[in-house]
Amino acid sequence: MKALVLAGGTGSRLRPLTHTSAKQLVPVANKPVLFYAIESLVAAGITDIGIVTGDTAAEIRAAVGDGSAFGARVSYLPQGRPLGLAHAVLIAREWLDDDDFVMYLGDNFIVGGIGELVDAFRALRPDAGILLTKVADPSAFGVAELDSSGRVVNLEEKPAEPRGDLALVGVYLFSPAVHEAVRAISPSARGELEITDAIQWLVDHGRSVRPTVISGYWKDTGNVTDMLEVNRSVLEGIEPAALGTVDDASELVGRVRVEPGARVVRSRIVGPAVIGRDSTVTDAYIGPSTSVERDCVITGSEVEFSIVLGGSRIEHAGRIEGSLIGRDVEVTGARRAPRAHRLVLGDHSRVRISG
Repeated sequence: MKALVLAGGTGSRLRPLTHTSAKQLVPVANKPVLFYAIESLVAAGITDIGIVTGDTAAEIRAAVGDGSAFGARVSYLPQGRPLGLAHAVLIAREWLDDDDFVMYLGDNFIVGGIGELVDAFRALRPDAGILLTKVADPSAFGVAELDSSGRVVNLEEKPAEPRGDLALVGVYLFSPAVHEAVRAISPSARGELEITDAIQWLVDHGRSVRPTVISGYWKDTGNVTDMLEVNRSVLEGIEPAALGTVDDASELVGRVRVEPGARVVRSRIVGPAVIGRDSTVTDAYIGPSTSVERDCVITGSEVEFSIVLGGSRIEHAGRIEGSLIGRDVEVTGARRAPRAHRLVLGDHSRVRISG
């Protein structure tokens, strides 16, 4: 069995961060989301991985390499334009050959892995396997409708009026039968080849599609709110360790990991939290559900329920919470209340100013 990991797309919901970085490489607990997907596949015994890339191909290649660091063999499959999930299967046809495969969206996060799902697919040999979960707003996802016996009868991509609340999670399992399906369908009104249409084709033509409804933790990390929530969830499982330098005037409370080379000076850190390599926290408070990546400087500030990416500086900035701060960002507090706000913001930024 092979794996097809999708790491293209524009990441529009994470702008302006994704104007300069691949959304799949935004870190959760200081590890890129894409790495969790690759590790999950390897843990399920799938080591032959093809990564579908778009405009950020060079960045993805630099981060993942040949896959040996994960115990995998990685090939790269360029997709000129993001024309849909089924289109990704179409362009990967030669590489996939006639093998069964898992298709995994590289910005999705599933706690507990996919080992049981893969084992069941291998044992039962359906033509396709889909993962479903109940969501509050099904109109934002592909939606599956099941009959009274639990069989798939209808699938629709982002329906205006959903027929149910079961959303397709970004992990699919396919036999070679899907190749006929993706060749048979036409682009949707969005101009994309939808994987939901391909699976519907399999259903309509009497092929076996096995649904699995999960109640465990799943998130599409395509927006800031979900990214912060995934970060919180992962941090709850970290092992506490003070591998850097923590002075006597500082306090670590709960699950706190201070990476090698990091320095904590006259500060209080309440976990779960992680301070990345060679970062310095001075006269500051770092609150729960916060990850600080490497080479950051945080001074005289409070940061909670946030992700701070590498090389950023936060100095005398008051309290920051519920924030995603990009790489090499500078956030500084004014020495006195300004008469006007002076801003330099990227495209599609959102700023809330009080006072």
